[in-house]
Amino acid sequence: MSLGGSVLLVDDTPMNLDVLVGALSDAGLDVFVATDGEKALGRAKLVHPDLVLLDVMMPGMDGFETCRRMKADPELADIPVVFMTALTNTEDKLAGFAAGGVDYVTKPIQHAEVLARVEVHLTLRRLQRALAEANQGLEEKVKERTAELEALKAQLERENRYLREEVQGRLPKAGPVGRSPAFMALMERVDAVAASSVSVLVLGESGVGKELVAQQIHLRSPRKAGPLVKVNCASVPRELFESEFFGHVKGAFTGAHRDREGRFALADGGTLFLDEVGEIPLELQSKLLRVLQEREYERVGDHETRRVDVRVVAATNRDLKAEVAAGRFREDLYYRLGVFPIEVPPLRARREDVVPLAELFLSQAAAGRPELALDAAGQAALTAYEWPGNVRELQNVVERAVIISRGARLEVEKALGSSLAPALAPPPRPGSDEGRILTVDQLRTLERDNMVRALDAADWKVSGPDGAAARLGMKPTTLQSRMKALDVQRPGRAHP
Repeated sequence: MSLGGSVLLVDDTPMNLDVLVGALSDAGLDVFVATDGEKALGRAKLVHPDLVLLDVMMPGMDGFETCRRMKADPELADIPVVFMTALTNTEDKLAGFAAGGVDYVTKPIQHAEVLARVEVHLTLRRLQRALAEANQGLEEKVKERTAELEALKAQLERENRYLREEVQGRLPKAGPVGRSPAFMALMERVDAVAASSVSVLVLGESGVGKELVAQQIHLRSPRKAGPLVKVNCASVPRELFESEFFGHVKGAFTGAHRDREGRFALADGGTLFLDEVGEIPLELQSKLLRVLQEREYERVGDHETRRVDVRVVAATNRDLKAEVAAGRFREDLYYRLGVFPIEVPPLRARREDVVPLAELFLSQAAAGRPELALDAAGQAALTAYEWPGNVRELQNVVERAVIISRGARLEVEKALGSSLAPALAPPPRPGSDEGRILTVDQLRTLERDNMVRALDAADWKVSGPDGAAARLGMKPTTLQSRMKALDVQRPGRAHP
């Protein structure tokens, strides 16, 4: 029999030591010897054995006291102690257990009994160590998982906070502004459809305020307490559309490091605004149709069907009928989205709204400059302009006018283009007035040509230190709005 392990043998009788050392060594144990209690404590600290065989009756410090001192020492407290004694009464055995011993071997010593007890306690010792190691490993894994969960929780809280701020930031600071017959007719249609849950298709040119219409439908509906979630379909990569709409589970595709809820789940109980809906890939349109009809979907990589209660408002500046005819948009989805179409008129068709809108944008942009005012000449200039970029262009013009105005008068004429003439106009030829007085259309052409030159020089990079916006001395967002208003696009590409 080979047991393996180490034993500290403590006995003041040389004969007992010789016999036991031989028997334990033959069993494959490493045996260490001490002849009294003090030596036993020192030896135990030095070798830290797996088991101590301890004689009870020894001169000086007896076995009970030796055991008590071992158990009081943090370095030795975990070592099991088996007493060796000729005492057989119950009180002595109870005293040994009270001192911290785990077992007794009765004298005169029987080799078989000693080896059997030693084997039992060494086996228990190994099991205890294995369990302690397993527990330690489990604790470390629990700590790792806890840290991961805390990090995930923090990330989810950040995302939720971002989404709440994003939704809140898109809600209008004031009600819709307008007094023209076209605007009043538009708001009548908004009020008519808001109370229902049917899908709405908002149509109109770029910059007319289709998102504002979607916001008003939501705010005037029974769902106004729920979320309003937006998806700009033109900005979603083709391969991520399904995940963006419906979410995914961890491992569903490369980069899916955790479960993620889609926009339909985020909009549950509220409204989902699909901007630029014509950009949705044809192969995904059937899944969108299903969730509109059946109100159910599956996340990417998941087999569980989920129910959802979402009202969809879609918007586009495309001719979806033409897209259906060309085979790029499903006819059944078109009719499902367009249960109640709303056409938002361009700003040039509601000129009575130009001045009220300009005054609203002025109040927002001129914080800290209460002296700025829009006079009659400025109102006339704004009303006469055709506004190809619609409300978005009007807002940009007012913001630009606030920047360039030096007195109390809002210089809208300069903002409409005249301030760009010195930089953009070609030098006048001798004897000619060409380049000195330009029409608004000429100024737009010059601005567009200058913008294209800046974009070409920046390799069509808008933002950054070397971008076109920095070269033109304007914000990237302003440049992007002007590009859209002037229909500036990179050669070979087309706006949706």
